[in-house]
Amino acid sequence: MAYHELIKDFKRIRDYMREFYVYGFKSREEYDAKSGRSYDNERRRLESWLGAYMSFRRDAGVKRVFLSVDSRNIPRNPLYQAFKAKSFTAKDITLHFYILDSLADGSALTVREIADRISGRYLSRFENVFSLDESTVRKKLKEYQTLGLLRTVRRGREVRFQRTDPFDLTSWAEALAFYSEENPVGVIGSYLLDKLDAPPDIFRFKHHYILYALDSGVLCRLLDAIRQRRTVALDIKSLRGGSDFQVTVCPLKIYRSTQTGRQYLLCRHSGHMSFFRVDAIKKLEMGNIEDRYEEYLEACNRFSRHLWGVSTGGGRRLDRLEMTIRIEDGEPHILQRLEREKRHGTVERIDSHTCKFTAEVYDAAEMLPWLRTFIGRIVDLQCSSQFVTDTFFADLERMSALYGGGDAVQ
Repeated sequence: MAYHELIKDFKRIRDYMREFYVYGFKSREEYDAKSGRSYDNERRRLESWLGAYMSFRRDAGVKRVFLSVDSRNIPRNPLYQAFKAKSFTAKDITLHFYILDSLADGSALTVREIADRISGRYLSRFENVFSLDESTVRKKLKEYQTLGLLRTVRRGREVRFQRTDPFDLTSWAEALAFYSEENPVGVIGSYLLDKLDAPPDIFRFKHHYILYALDSGVLCRLLDAIRQRRTVALDIKSLRGGSDFQVTVCPLKIYRSTQTGRQYLLCRHSGHMSFFRVDAIKKLEMGNIEDRYEEYLEACNRFSRHLWGVSTGGGRRLDRLEMTIRIEDGEPHILQRLEREKRHGTVERIDSHTCKFTAEVYDAAEMLPWLRTFIGRIVDLQCSSQFVTDTFFADLERMSALYGGGDAVQ
């Protein structure tokens, strides 16, 4: 039997792509979720889309395949190709061309008229063709209406179908090229770019998190639930333990990390505000409209005033952190950086060479990577969480021991 490259279930390819090339670079022998034949089939499928971006290495005679992409050298995210592969039967592809050709003259026809035109113009010229009934045509017309290929026109009690007018995207080309790479659901822009004869090749991105394109379908449905103010039932895979569990939540906001590109859902769950990583969501189902959505949204806004990242802390008690730093002459950019990166904190100018940063957050440990970027300028660091200060100064001690020099801490 010939190998088929197209698929129906994007969830499966999303899982395979992560397992193969992101989370494990697993070999055929290590991948135990499916059979070896399934591994080979899916690997060939991915290679047909991403062959130009794949590399491999051998460890102890075992071939490990992985993605190797320099985002500065590619104009478009290659992972969008996974969304554009669809399965179809012989009847599907036949009806696709016959329906669109039947309506190519701009006419608006009923389901019966379209079915009769297909049978009379096309199928009658062949022997032993498949039978065609109105219900099959109606289902395909409804599908194409949902996709935006067709629109309905009502004439009295009759519902007629007509091809939609083409839209000239030429003037939007550069905006679409930027949107497709920078927006969390940029795959929409990628589809529109495919309609252009020559998509622009003018943008490159130094820090470009292409992996999270795989979450576009889930993210789009979450945004739709937020717009409709509906609850959602989530099937989630624990990224640590690997077990699956289900929760019903009220989605409120989407957070996206500028450091890692990861996306998080902030929602109300079991009476509390909680975060779930979008890439851990395997499936979601729309629920009911939430009558208390406005109340939850106001609580969400109050809650977010003390977030530094996405950690809500253990007991929801606030950590207070104070950092005093020295600014030398000719370094106004340091103060500008503090103002730009303070998030919900405050910056107080003490004198011409000293300023104090203060913040109250749920988990001050999240601030440690940021605090370390001011090493050499910190005059004083105080935090209500002893863990944070102990960790910070212990890191200084280890760095001093590693590189040598004088006392790390005065």
